[in-house]
Parts: sequence; C-alpha cells; structure tokens
Amino acid sequence: MIRQTAKALAFTVGTALLGTAAQATDLSALTPAERADFRAEVRAYLLENPDVLMEAFAVLEQRQAQQAAQNDAQLLAVNAKALYEDPNAWVGGNPEGDVTIVEFIDYRCGYCRKAHSEVEQLVQSDKNIRLIVKEFPILGQDSLRSSQFAIAVKLLHGNDAYKLAHDALISLKQGTSDTTLSRLASSLGFNGDEVLAKMNGVEVKAIIDDNRLLGQRLSITGTPTFVMGDQMVRGYVPLDGMRNIVGQERS
Repeated sequence: MIRQTAKALAFTVGTALLGTAAQATDLSALTPAERADFRAEVRAYLLENPDVLMEAFAVLEQRQAQQAAQNDAQLLAVNAKALYEDPNAWVGGNPEGDVTIVEFIDYRCGYCRKAHSEVEQLVQSDKNIRLIVKEFPILGQDSLRSSQFAIAVKLLHGNDAYKLAHDALISLKQGTSDTTLSRLASSLGFNGDEVLAKMNGVEVKAIIDDNRLLGQRLSITGTPTFVMGDQMVRGYVPLDGMRNIVGQERS
C-alpha cells in the first residue's frame, strides 16, 4: 500500500478541503482581507469538526490502496510468464491447482522463516494450491550463498532434492562457509564438492539475476512477498490471512 506520514496526509486532506471550498467561492473576486477571513473560517470549521478530516483521511487512504492494487494487478499481468512459467523455479503443492501462490524468499529473513511453516500448513491442508518459490536474496552474502546452494541442488538433483535443501536452509543458523555448506550437502545425501562447484557457476548466477530483475519490475523491496492471483502481498501474512486471500481468489 502507498502510504504517507499522518502529518503529510492531514496536510493533503486539509489542502484539498480548502481547495474544494475555494471552488465554490470565487476567491479572485474577494479582497485580500476577505480571502484571509474566508480561509480562517474554513480552518476554524475543520478544527471544530475534526471528524471531517478523519473521514477525508480514510477516503484518501482507501483511494490510495485501490490505486496500489490496480497498479500491482497490471504489473502481475505484464510479468505473468516470468512469474508462472519459469522453468528454473521450484513448483510444489498441486501443479494443477486452481490457485497459484508465488513466494519471493530470502533464507536469512526472519519473517520468511516465520512464514515457512504456515505456508507448509496451507499447502498441506489445501490440496488445490500450486506453490512457486522464487529465490530472492537481498540480505547479504549469507543470503546469496544460501540461494546459490538451493538452486545448485535443484539443477543437479531435481525438485525433491531442492525441497530438502530449501527446508534445511530456512532454519540454518550458521554462516554459509564452504565447510558448512559442504557438510549440509553431505547430510542431505549430495556430493558437497559438486554442489559448491555448481553454485558458483554462471547458470546459478543467471537465475538469481533474472529473479532480481523480476523483483525490480514488480517493485519488490522486501521479503517475504507473495503473489496470489492478481494480488501482491508484501510482508508476512498469518495462516488465516493466507487462507482468506485464497478464498477471495477462488470466489
């Protein structure tokens, strides 16, 4: 949602109200003193009736939210192919589901970690959801290396292997040194040296670059960000909230 500070919004609303009143009164026909008196009366009215400002404030916020939603819907429509038909993205849940959720994640993001179990519950309890994960590392080198590792595992060993790596990385508390990642790969049944070599290759870099460019086009600046139907939800959403949005998309 596009937001301004409360002070700026109040100024905007007050200015708009003054402008509306001015349109009903030809200020050019008034003397300077009469104009000053008129403005003083309008100001006094607003101070005596602050509910008018609050009502206008609410209307302005609603219009901004509607405009933001329309802008998001347009962005999603233009970028639908990159969102829903990316052969490099992991697809889980029901590949033929009637609602698709795309999640942009960063493994070092606290809210991504918090959302992880709830997204799992949503997909497990609703067998008609298609889940797509977009690696979107934005929180530094550990984030980047985690995404490189996950993508490398997928390229080498497929979707099921990626899910194992994804679940392990989302709860990994250590740094992402070569030693740590090599041990992680071995614990999951993969060759650590092979994964490390792959994660530093041009193919993995190209996938991450493409995701970042997509994020820029969609004005995504934080994680998690969810795409649900024609809605873009920026930030953590509790399980009940996600279920409500899925229900809205189905209806």
